[in-house]
Amino acid sequence: MKLRNALALGMGGAALALLMIEPSLAQTPAVEAAPAAAPAAPALVPNKGDTAWMLVSSALVLLMTLPGLALFYGGLVRTKNMLSVLTQVFAIACIVCLLWVFFGYSMAFTNGGGLNDYVGGFSKAFLKGVDGNSTVATFSNGVVIPEYVYICFQMTFAMITPGLIVGAFAERMKFSALVVFMILWATLIYFPMAHMVWYWGGPDAVGNAAKALAAATDEASKKAAQDALDAVNADAGLIFKWGALDFAGGTVVHINAGIAGLVGCLMLGKRIGYGRDLLAPHSLTMTAIGASLLWVGWFGFNAGSNLESNGTTGLAMINTFVATAAAALSWLFVEWLLKGKPSLLGMLSGAIAGLVAVTPAAGFAGPMGSVVLGLVAGALCFIMCSTVKNALGYDDSLDVFGVHCVGGILGALATGILVSQDFGGAGLPDYTSKPGELAVGAYDMTTQMLAQAKAVGFTILWSGIGSAILYKLVDLTIGLRVTQDEEREGLDIADHGERAYNY
Repeated sequence: MKLRNALALGMGGAALALLMIEPSLAQTPAVEAAPAAAPAAPALVPNKGDTAWMLVSSALVLLMTLPGLALFYGGLVRTKNMLSVLTQVFAIACIVCLLWVFFGYSMAFTNGGGLNDYVGGFSKAFLKGVDGNSTVATFSNGVVIPEYVYICFQMTFAMITPGLIVGAFAERMKFSALVVFMILWATLIYFPMAHMVWYWGGPDAVGNAAKALAAATDEASKKAAQDALDAVNADAGLIFKWGALDFAGGTVVHINAGIAGLVGCLMLGKRIGYGRDLLAPHSLTMTAIGASLLWVGWFGFNAGSNLESNGTTGLAMINTFVATAAAALSWLFVEWLLKGKPSLLGMLSGAIAGLVAVTPAAGFAGPMGSVVLGLVAGALCFIMCSTVKNALGYDDSLDVFGVHCVGGILGALATGILVSQDFGGAGLPDYTSKPGELAVGAYDMTTQMLAQAKAVGFTILWSGIGSAILYKLVDLTIGLRVTQDEEREGLDIADHGERAYNY
């Protein structure tokens, strides 16, 4: 989960909690004293430790993309396409960075009026109204971080997500088509999805409205306070209101990108020579460097998603350690058992699968639950990327669907189970039963699993159908795929006029 900008709502919620002050009894012979004004709520000041951690986390998530993802993907393609993958990932990161500050942040984390269930508005387009004093809520009552820091952190998520899609159709898509598609995809698929999953009023808005309800003494004031609490709870994205849990992006990032990648590789068709020629990675050394950087950066991705530096941050960090290690070993030993040899590529792929699966559960599951999740993720994603992929015959070049979509689905569903305190989880957060503090709410597995399944299904449909429409529009206008001659020559030369290696 992540929080939207709660500055405006925080002030609105605080207003609900203001107590009426009795008029002063002191009077003068000429003028009756006016009622004393309610004291203004003190402005919340960001903690420097939280701010420093979020600055570091933002840099770590950027490290995941540049150079982590770029090198991971680049090593997996053939030599003639290495530079093209590096260029694609870098260009996407730069494009989405600017889209985010132009309108993406506003679309994701402001109120969208009549469309608020699905997308935000443009009240903060071009960062209107944001300055160095602006703050946003975290997950603790009365705790905030600078809004610029939050914008940067969320920006890095927006930058890496479309970059993940590249691996599904690597070595065969036009660079011009890629640029146009990614602009459309980020705008129409990612920004609304981030809003639907992570947008809400924050703990202070909810807690203050709940306090006002608890303080109400007559039926009229109780009804007004209840209406105010309902309005605060209703001001959230659709999937958030369903009660679905996604700590760091299982739906928003991995399922979203994974299903878009599958649709893309199906619509572009197979690479020339797929199933006949050797299409082996040209540098597993580069891939190992990239995977290692991804693991390091993922601590910012998962632990940073708590938006504070506290015990939950530590929980997300240890879960990111153990789930990744378990999944890497799971893939390694399953492959060793079934294919006779343990491969470096298999272990690296398993590590990424574990990172993907633990992403939605990072701040909710316990460490032992995360170990189990990693073990299942490594084995399941291995089967999807080998047996199932070979049986169905689709050319997902770098297994974006098999790792990110399938791993994301597993993680999103498992979060609904592993959050339970019976399995060592943190429990469901509850900001209303004890206003002003974070309590653990009632947990019902059936209800929670239904919410998780709805979120998964909706994400698949939203991204799958939306991406198919966008691919088709780009194909009808400028064309998606390079020519056969260009594909045989390699995209390094055909698209960019340079080579990754000159020797």
